[in-house]
Amino acid sequence: MGNRGMEELIPLVNKLQDAFSSIGQSCHLDLPQIAVVGGQSAGKSSVLENFVGRDFLPRGSGIVTRRPLILQLIFSKTEYAEFLHCKSKKFTDFDEVRQEIEAETDRVTGTNKGISPVPINLRVYSPHVLNLTLIDLPGITKVPVGDQPPDIEYQIKDMILQFISRESSLILAVTPANMDLANSDALKLAKEVDPQGLRTIGVITKLDLMDEGTDARDVLENKLLPLRRGYIGVVNRSQKDIEGKKDIRAALAAERKFFLSHPAYRHMADRMGTPHLQKTLNQQLTNHIRESLPTLRSKLQSQLLSLEKEVEEYKNFRPDDPTRKTKALLQMVQQFGVDFEKRIEGSGDQVDTLELSGGARINRIFHERFPFELVKMEFDEKDLRREISYAIKNIHGVRTGLFTPDLAFEAIVKKQVVKLKEPCLKCVDLVIQELISTVRQCTSKLSSYPRLREETERIVTTYIREREGRTKDQILLLIDIEQSYINTNHEDFIGFANAQQRSTQLNKKRAIPNQGEILVIRRGWLTINNISLMKGGSKEYWFVLTAESLSWYKDEEEKEKKYMLPLDNLKIRDVEKGFMSNKHVFAIFNTEQRNVYKDLRQIELACDSQEDVDSWKASFLRAGVYPEKDQAENEDGAQENTFSMDPQLERQVETIRNLVDSYVAIINKSIRDLMPKTIMHLMINNTKAFIHHELLAYLYSSADQSSLMEESAEQAQRRDDMLRMYHALKEALNIIGDISTSTVSTPVPPPVDDTWLQNTSGHSPTPQRRPVSSVHPPGRPPAVRGPTPGPPLIPVPVGPAASFSAPPIPSRPGPQSVFANNDPFSAPPQIPSRPARIPPGIPPGVPSRRAPAAPSRPTIIRPAEPSLLD
Repeated sequence: MGNRGMEELIPLVNKLQDAFSSIGQSCHLDLPQIAVVGGQSAGKSSVLENFVGRDFLPRGSGIVTRRPLILQLIFSKTEYAEFLHCKSKKFTDFDEVRQEIEAETDRVTGTNKGISPVPINLRVYSPHVLNLTLIDLPGITKVPVGDQPPDIEYQIKDMILQFISRESSLILAVTPANMDLANSDALKLAKEVDPQGLRTIGVITKLDLMDEGTDARDVLENKLLPLRRGYIGVVNRSQKDIEGKKDIRAALAAERKFFLSHPAYRHMADRMGTPHLQKTLNQQLTNHIRESLPTLRSKLQSQLLSLEKEVEEYKNFRPDDPTRKTKALLQMVQQFGVDFEKRIEGSGDQVDTLELSGGARINRIFHERFPFELVKMEFDEKDLRREISYAIKNIHGVRTGLFTPDLAFEAIVKKQVVKLKEPCLKCVDLVIQELISTVRQCTSKLSSYPRLREETERIVTTYIREREGRTKDQILLLIDIEQSYINTNHEDFIGFANAQQRSTQLNKKRAIPNQGEILVIRRGWLTINNISLMKGGSKEYWFVLTAESLSWYKDEEEKEKKYMLPLDNLKIRDVEKGFMSNKHVFAIFNTEQRNVYKDLRQIELACDSQEDVDSWKASFLRAGVYPEKDQAENEDGAQENTFSMDPQLERQVETIRNLVDSYVAIINKSIRDLMPKTIMHLMINNTKAFIHHELLAYLYSSADQSSLMEESAEQAQRRDDMLRMYHALKEALNIIGDISTSTVSTPVPPPVDDTWLQNTSGHSPTPQRRPVSSVHPPGRPPAVRGPTPGPPLIPVPVGPAASFSAPPIPSRPGPQSVFANNDPFSAPPQIPSRPARIPPGIPPGVPSRRAPAAPSRPTIIRPAEPSLLD
């Protein structure tokens, strides 16, 4: 006969397993282990065997289980067993399993009662079991026999603790009824690893072997020495029954008959016996399964939510339906246009927080990269003065000029304006790269249809290239227009008179807006690459760049300043990235060959990306720190002095130099303003309009609809897998819901006063002893035990239902009465059964705490008991 409760749980677990298997995952229920702990010959193996419902463990007197047996029950369609030490052999006869266990035990421990912590691993495959692990442990013994070591007691306890310390293990603390429960080593060990008593169940065996006139009624009612989950009494087969091959079915029937016929247990017969133990353990498994359901449900729901957005694309799409193809094509082209516009114009939904993209990168080109490129082509001071001097001299020819010639100013300005073409065209190229990159990012959603994606990218990219030519022509036209007429009447132009009055010192210093204030241009982290304990090291600092200086601090709180570097005569140069370094580096140096910081001619500043380097360079430009020219700064003195400047020529050069500086600043300002507008109008806005209004027509003209909407094999497979996964997840959630409604959790019993487990050394209460009737006064008849039915009410428990209706009432106050006994005056009215078991002169609750150990030992037998019950 198997375990019916377990067999009822198997379909539930199988449903869960099937649901998770359909989505390609495993259902980790991690059902608890069930370990039996108890003294030698307490009946542990029999209890475990009864739970499985199979007769396969060795039995006998003395120490029979001498090695831990780890029994793994595995659900399977066929029934057989196999051992880890002989995997190739399958056992279908469970008598052979018992013989193999005995033989394997003897192989390691010998035949003279030796023990070993090396476990025997047995797997039982059956259609009547759950995936569980049962552990049969050697019995606790104190005196070594045979080949057992002197510290046998401690070895066995350590072995047991290894198995029962796991939080998910259920502990069956087995104690024979003919032993003093207060001395139960099984309960003491269980208390060590389970102080709250949440996973310990007391099992009382050998109730049929108690001395005549005694019973374990108070213990089984959880009144005398309470446990949180109480006690369950069982009657196992005797050695004679085992040797006579008594069937488990017959043994269970005999057990049932024993509890129904015994006057002390008949009122609680439905709460006793192996079937009730099976029911209790199965309920614990049900509770565990139900506790696992919320985690499984949340896991499935999160997967379902992540799939819903993708599945939404596939739900209403049929690849063989032409109307669906047309609709899908229109929707995808429309969505492509919306995505492209959102990436360019910016949008609040689906914001990329990891890097700049689309319009943000183009904006950075307009306002950081392009101004930086403009300043990079900024004229060199010495070259410019030399060119102005040559121009003045060449215009005067053989004559010595008395006045500053206008033609020299125009010639120099036109030469500087032509230099604007290169950075302007480079700006267009950078924007085109970003546009094409944005198109590719937006077409990633069309990956389901490779041909459609390919054609869309080709058409839009071709259009962008067409607009590139027109945009560059327009920009070159703008530069030619600036070159064609030098407007010296511009309101921002300083004019001839102001140019002469301007001092040389003001000329050398770049004009900075809000120069009267300390303008903070940028803050951020930078790594100084070439300073540390060793000069080749690096260290990170918090930098603050103002219009006048560059300072660095220990951290962003800006409390501990490390150094402040004035910006006078500073320039920037590029530095090649180190062989082992991932950082991008640029350097700051002094144009007058002075040390910048301590003994360093330059400080190398490192950033994580090239974009950060470009951004910092643009910030330095705003502060008036310009990049180094390709040509060397220091030229030979002889070359500089190939021409001599008289004071008059020097004043003319200075005047034209100031005029050129003023006018070029006007042109740069105009170009910086017109470039973004030109690119936006001729390229970006036109591309958006083309995608919205003309792309669909170009697609239809490039290929027929069926070839455009031909789905890739990978995408078809992905769609099918996605839909199957989606439906499987919904089915799994429905199964979890069904299990939640079809099973019931048993609440954890309230805590009880189990301090008796900790104080057993000072006294030894006898759980099996009940007070003799002659001790009580006549006013307290011992037959009256609260609402518990006495002998006159024996006809009540004829059927299981009748016996269940009344008996649970007296068993409930048991755990509560322990707390009630703390007050001697409140106890009698609450629980009338208490005074009946305690001498009238002693307050309730006292005997269990101060009864001496010596007299309690010989009083296990209760001679007056038969007179009370017969």
